[in-house]
Formats: sequence, C-alpha cells, structure tokens
Amino acid sequence: MDLDKKEEKLRKRLERIEELEREINQREKALRVKENAKKQVLLRLAPTLWSQVAAWADDDFRSINGQIEYILSSAVQKRFKDK
Repeated sequence: MDLDKKEEKLRKRLERIEELEREINQREKALRVKENAKKQVLLRLAPTLWSQVAAWADDDFRSINGQIEYILSSAVQKRFKDK
C-alpha cells in the first residue's frame, strides 16, 4: 500500500513536470516568434553607397537588406563591446 501511494505521488509529480515543460515550450515559441518579427524601416541611401552595399552583399552572398542588417548588427555589437 505504501508503494502505491509513492507511485501515485510520483505520477502526479511527473504530470506537473510535463505540464511545466509544455508551458516552457509555449513561452519559448512565443519568444522566438517575437524575436523573428522584424520591423520595417524606410532608409534613403545615396546611389553610390547603395552600389557599394550591393557589391558587398553580393561578395558575402547576402541580399542587400540582409547586408544592411549585418552591418547594423555588427556596429551595435561593437559599440556595446567597447563600453
């Protein structure tokens, strides 16, 4: 009888752990969706700068948008690393 009580207690704990895992997975998914949501920005560039960024993007096998995002991300990381 004592074993039955322990087994039932363990089952309840396992159910609670599984419930918490589901909740964590839902929260992680929501965070990934939020992180992947991108903001749109209107950006005006001089034609020569546009050409230079386009050439750089082509060299790195990125889209122009991807290259601009890469450049900005690198600059932000460098800024906070230098502080």
